[in-house]
Amino acid sequence: MDYLPGFLAAYSILLVAVLSPGPAVAMLLGLGLSRGRGTALIASVGIAAGSSTIAVVTLLGMGLVLQQAAWAITLMRMIGAAYLLWLAIGAFRKALNPPEVTPAEMPPLSAPRAFLTGYLLQVTNPKAIVFWIAIGAVGATNGASASVTLLFLLGAFAISLAGHGFYAIALSAAPVRRAYQRARRGVEVTLGMLFTLFAFKLATSRG
Repeated sequence: MDYLPGFLAAYSILLVAVLSPGPAVAMLLGLGLSRGRGTALIASVGIAAGSSTIAVVTLLGMGLVLQQAAWAITLMRMIGAAYLLWLAIGAFRKALNPPEVTPAEMPPLSAPRAFLTGYLLQVTNPKAIVFWIAIGAVGATNGASASVTLLFLLGAFAISLAGHGFYAIALSAAPVRRAYQRARRGVEVTLGMLFTLFAFKLATSRG
């Protein structure tokens, strides 16, 4: 129980971050509408796994290396921006040539591809790396045993999965699908613009 205050502090920060709309939420919206709830849910597992990967690296001390090495942060930022631009291009292409079938009729992505889509988005996001460095500063697992650290990581994974899973379910609901059918060009253009904005912010951010 000595670690409970640190756990609660770290989890509170994580929960706010997960529920704050960002690139992951925009991606889940696109997948949920065009590929279905199952695909979006699998992608949310990938996002949670990506977050856990960053957490493990940070807790092992690599976060400090990335924090001190400006070139490493810059490299991750450029990779993340390129990936977001790739997602933006895909959204714009859908807006220019929308499929004749409804979103519900489109075949879902394979489970590995959906998982990888979410995973890559998260692990190439330098903001997520900086966030986990900040979480490390809370000291939730300082001096903790391997079992306590594992417990913390499992809790963090559960929070990320629950938050992004909620978005995956909500954004793939039938009313949202019907609204998409009426304005799918506008939705795809908006998603493309959001991904482009996120990519620009990543590429030009100094933090």
